[in-house]
Amino acid sequence: MSVTNDRELLRLASGTLLAAFQGTTPPEWLRRDLADGLGGVTLFGFNITGAEQLTSLTAQLRTHGDMIISLDEEGGDVTRLAYNVGSLYPGNAALGVIDDLDLTQSVYRSIGSELAQCGVNLDMAPSADVNTADDNPIIGTRSFGSSTDLVSRHTVAAVQGLQDVGVAACVKHFPGHGATQQDSHVEIPTVDVSREVLESRELAPFRAAIKAGTKSIMTAHVRVPVLTGTAPATLSPAALTHLLRDEMGYNGVVVTDALDMHAITESVGIEQGAVLSLAAGSDLICLGPLPTADVVESIRNAIVTAIVEGRLPASRLEEAAERVSRLHAWFRTTPRTEITGNGVGISAARRAVHLTGTPKTLVNPLVVEIQTPPTIAVGDVPWGLPLDGAEVTRVDHESAEPTAILERATNRSLILVVRDAHRYPTTQKIVSSVLAGRPDATVVEMGLPIWRPPAEIYLATYGAARANAQAAAELLTI
Repeated sequence: MSVTNDRELLRLASGTLLAAFQGTTPPEWLRRDLADGLGGVTLFGFNITGAEQLTSLTAQLRTHGDMIISLDEEGGDVTRLAYNVGSLYPGNAALGVIDDLDLTQSVYRSIGSELAQCGVNLDMAPSADVNTADDNPIIGTRSFGSSTDLVSRHTVAAVQGLQDVGVAACVKHFPGHGATQQDSHVEIPTVDVSREVLESRELAPFRAAIKAGTKSIMTAHVRVPVLTGTAPATLSPAALTHLLRDEMGYNGVVVTDALDMHAITESVGIEQGAVLSLAAGSDLICLGPLPTADVVESIRNAIVTAIVEGRLPASRLEEAAERVSRLHAWFRTTPRTEITGNGVGISAARRAVHLTGTPKTLVNPLVVEIQTPPTIAVGDVPWGLPLDGAEVTRVDHESAEPTAILERATNRSLILVVRDAHRYPTTQKIVSSVLAGRPDATVVEMGLPIWRPPAEIYLATYGAARANAQAAAELLTI
């Protein structure tokens, strides 16, 4: 195929973009862009109030033809389907701790079925990152673990689960975000490892996912000096073409992580970022939640200008369109299986909880949740331990007074709930001070249990989803 006119060129440029919008109904500008060939949309928590509304929304979008309708539904802490109430599925860390491949496949099959019933056809999951940095601010419980073999096996199971029911998996974040200590939402993280370590650790889960037939892979805005030099992988031909395409043999759809992150906007800008990423080898540009109709138009125009000026070959857009077309053909020919009421999420969450000590009968219990900032990827999803018959209070990790907590808990059962306490010295100080006065207090860790306080009763849930909370509450109220 060759581009013959300006209109065709504009349509090719539009076809590479996954836009977002505010609200729960598609605005007029989005309807117009979809009719003009926009590649599709990425949905966020603010677009969704429930399954029925989401189904109606996707039906409205599809009146404009075939398109990608995507979102981040990882289960666990990162959820869009249950953004307002918390997910009934545990996330990857819990599944990795259980290490039951059939269970992981069943969880992702159930997630995929819910997405398919609501009209979503691409899930930006699973995370295939090997989480080797304890202080990783963006991956954490989103990873299956710190073992390359474990992550590889469960990534394959997750891909199979989603694609069994006709939802395309989007394995992320290539070439690996697990060894970073920075958040690409606010800066460009660095994975400073040798090529040998990169091959044996970061890339292994992606090789496994490619062999398993993943329909798409998401790029990471991470700098890998040995591979990408000073550029993030999203903008690197060495990463996306020479490594992923040529060396690893991947010929599916490459989707960028959201281009409105500071790693892109504060370095090359979102318009130039789109151009450079397409030139590097990406096929679909996820714009993220921030760009407006005007910004979407400016990105499309920047792509067209780059082609006209010879900085971006038109053949690169034709290649992207051909890959996306193959993905649409897969959607049309793959049956979508409906799975309902199987309870696999809560069953998995129960199996993941690790309990140290023996819970005692609760007496007028006080639950103190120590609040720390959520990551940008997770957002403001509800979390905590809603325990029947208990008084639940939330305190800030920077201002909570241990003495006040102890006074309030006099002659009462005391339960402290934390999330990734290893990342917050302030949280550790509060917990340690309270335990000095109440060594019988229970501690519930709803993140990764890397810091272990000397509590008589300690629960690690490996996630803060609603399913994790329910599983912990059941153990405490036996």
